[in-house]
Amino acid sequence: MKHLLLMSALVLASNSLAATAPDTLTKGTLKIGMEGTYAPFTYKDDKGVLTGFDVDIARAVAARLGLKPEFVLTEWSGILAGLQAGKYDVIINQVGITPERQKAIGFSTPYAYSSPQIIVKKAGSFAPKTLADLKGKRVGVGLGSNFEKQLREAGGLNVVTYPGAPEYLADLATGRLDAAYNDRLLVGYLIKSQNLPVRGAGVIGQPEAVGIALKKTNTGLKTAIDKALLQIKADGTYAKISSQWFGQDVSKP
Repeated sequence: MKHLLLMSALVLASNSLAATAPDTLTKGTLKIGMEGTYAPFTYKDDKGVLTGFDVDIARAVAARLGLKPEFVLTEWSGILAGLQAGKYDVIINQVGITPERQKAIGFSTPYAYSSPQIIVKKAGSFAPKTLADLKGKRVGVGLGSNFEKQLREAGGLNVVTYPGAPEYLADLATGRLDAAYNDRLLVGYLIKSQNLPVRGAGVIGQPEAVGIALKKTNTGLKTAIDKALLQIKADGTYAKISSQWFGQDVSKP
C-alpha cells in the first residue's frame, strides 16, 4: 500500500511539473536568437567562443528554467522576423521595449536600461550634465550614429566624428577632445576593459528599457522568464554579471 501511495505521489508531482514547465520549440532546450557580432553584449572572443553580457544573462536565465541554452546567430535586420517564423524561442540581444515592437511581439520584464552619456577625462573638474553644457566644446562621436545626430541637433557643438568609440575615447584621454558621447552601457564596458583615464558624466534623455523578446502568445514562457529574472537578481547572479561587464548595476534606470 505504501508503495502504491509513493508511486501515486511521484506521478502527481511529475504531472504538476510538466504543467508548469515553459513551452519551448524543442523540449528541454531554450533556443536563443542573437547577433554574435555586437560587443560587449553578444560576440565571439579571440578564441571564437561566444561571449558577452547578453550571453551570460541568457545562460543564467536558461539555468533557472532548467533548460539547455542553444544560441542561434542571425543578422539584426532579420532577427525579429526569425522569432515570428519560429527559428528560436526568444531573442536576448539588447532589444529595446518600444510601443511599436510591443504590437507584434511580447517582452519579459526589463533586464537592463541604457541611455546616451557624456564622457569626459577622469582628471579635472569638467562635469557637463546636459548637451547645453558642451556648447563650444570639441565632442567626439561615432560617424553616422544616432548619437552624432543628437549632437548636431543640439547645435553649437564642435562635433568631431570617428569610425568607432575606441578612437575617440583615446583622443579624449590625451586631451584632443573635451568630451565624447555614446551609449551608457558601452561606455562602462570600454572604460573598464581598456582602463582608460575617462569617466561618465551626464546621462541624457530617458532610459530605454531592454527586455527578452518572445512571441506574444507564449505567455507561459514569459511568466517563467520573468520569475527567472527575479531569481538571478535576488541571488546576486545578475549583479555579478553586470559588474563584470560594466562595473555597475545596469538593471535600474
